Amino acid sequence: MTTASPPNVTELLQAWSGGDESALEKLIPLVYDELRRLAKRYIGRERPGHTLQTTALVNEAYLRLIDAQQVEWQNRAHFFAISAQLMRRILVDFARSKRFAKRGGEAVQVSLAEAILMPQGRDADLVALDEAMAELAKVDERKSRVVELRFFGGLSVEETAEVLKVSPETVMRDWKVAKVWLLRELKRENDEA
Repeated sequence: MTTASPPNVTELLQAWSGGDESALEKLIPLVYDELRRLAKRYIGRERPGHTLQTTALVNEAYLRLIDAQQVEWQNRAHFFAISAQLMRRILVDFARSKRFAKRGGEAVQVSLAEAILMPQGRDADLVALDEAMAELAKVDERKSRVVELRFFGGLSVEETAEVLKVSPETVMRDWKVAKVWLLRELKRENDEA
């Protein structure tokens, strides 16, 4: 007697996109740990004493994902790319609300190079990075997406290539150029401050 293999994430996402609510119930246990890992990675980059907790970030992202039913999910990598984007938006919105409330009192600027080289235990000014990424998106949308998927989403080069429908070599070229561009932009902003 053989047991049926559990449905994969891509099949469940596509069923959910097609209106199958039970697919969502089956999907969440399969992706929850990965969503927590993403959230923990984001929260780990925040300043000490950050009031938004990992579980709260996952829950907020989950609520926004449920509202995104009309998304035509391509595959697992696409789902996690969207999840990473949502978590980034949640944290940036949270940082902006805190920054405006304190008028910049707790904002700390850290360069992208520092954040990449020492991601654990370092605070990054998500607002400054978000603004720099918005500028990069105006210049080159794909390079901005590569940074978002790799740096914020934790996707591999291959997963990023799959989401963006480009070769892994293109992802690596974009990643290198985008890092240099963002470092220059963040340094310029820091020099002007």
